[in-house]
Amino acid sequence: MRTVTGATTSVELREHNRARLLRAVHDCGASRTRSQLTKDLDLARGTASVLVTRLSEDSLLHEEPSAEHGRGRPTQIPGPHPCGPVALAADLREDGWEIAAGELGGRITPLAARPHDGTPEGAFGPLAAALRTHLQRYGSRAVGIGLAVPGPVRDDRLVDVSHLGWRAVDASAGLACGIPAGTRLHVGNDTAFAALAEARRGRMAGVQVGLHLHVDFDLGGVLVVGGRPLGGATGVGAEFGHMPLTGRTDPCPCGARGCWGMEVGANALLRHLGLAAGGGRGRDQAQAILARSGKGDPEAAAAVDAGARALGRGIAALVNAHDPEIVTMSGLGVDLFTQGRAALSEAFLAGLMRIRAERLPELAPSELGWSGALLGAMESVFDAFLTPEGLRTWRPRTRP
Repeated sequence: MRTVTGATTSVELREHNRARLLRAVHDCGASRTRSQLTKDLDLARGTASVLVTRLSEDSLLHEEPSAEHGRGRPTQIPGPHPCGPVALAADLREDGWEIAAGELGGRITPLAARPHDGTPEGAFGPLAAALRTHLQRYGSRAVGIGLAVPGPVRDDRLVDVSHLGWRAVDASAGLACGIPAGTRLHVGNDTAFAALAEARRGRMAGVQVGLHLHVDFDLGGVLVVGGRPLGGATGVGAEFGHMPLTGRTDPCPCGARGCWGMEVGANALLRHLGLAAGGGRGRDQAQAILARSGKGDPEAAAAVDAGARALGRGIAALVNAHDPEIVTMSGLGVDLFTQGRAALSEAFLAGLMRIRAERLPELAPSELGWSGALLGAMESVFDAFLTPEGLRTWRPRTRP
């Protein structure tokens, strides 16, 4: 059955099919042959051939022979053009930032990383300068910037980072000195972006209902439905870490009390050992605690187990509420899962309703490492670009 497109003219149909084909190449990681894509998209062979030819002429696609083929002409695999579109992605954390370039198909290339002083000026100023350098390097190939931030985002630009005392910091204004007018900027919560990457290129691919938890200095989490993180009524979802699950009344920098995230993450590891925590500092100390735990240090192992138990208890509450197929964990969540698995599992199972325990969801560490937020930021750029409207803005280059 042919896909209903809503296109009413041949031009609209051609634009629609261009976007569909590029989207398919991107989503499969540039791994499927032209014939496979033709079948996947229910295109006529001649139509697909014309599309690929024109997309190649427009520096959007480039075909390479498949590594495995039989007799005759090698099978061609459409992938990113060497002069094709580039999405710049930035992951702004409480203590530093990282920039990468993403291409069609999802491959990212690290470009720069550096620490910052925790102030908006100290974070956004150098980040803007670095982005400006790379925008100049890629020129018209750069089709947008995705920025992941460690806190809620309002109105697609206003950022709150409670650990740093940031309240309604305007990310677009902070980067204005580095981003030329007209450059598309997509700002999103780091957990939501990490969840998007997990749904596109990780263990949540093809899952209808899942939960993703990202652990850094504290914890963020988001419900993912049909491959999309749910942002909530006002777009500030991905804040599961601020549910009052601890049974305590300790104040959290966010303004609430007893937040779950206060017991899970780098800050919790530091506090467990009586070390100063907060202000976006102490990442190296937290990593050292994890390393000591891995070597059998009892004091460090107790801190890890405490965080793992808190993580498991909260996961149980979320599973009872949302009935996910899978719960994925990134960042320090991977370390808590692997090193404190017994404690996590015990707390998780103890907190489940009986009906949930009869059919357990999978608990899985992310295979994307710390790159999830960067990958999700890249995806946000391509989500806007790989549309008929986005592709109309493309100005092809004829050489690298």
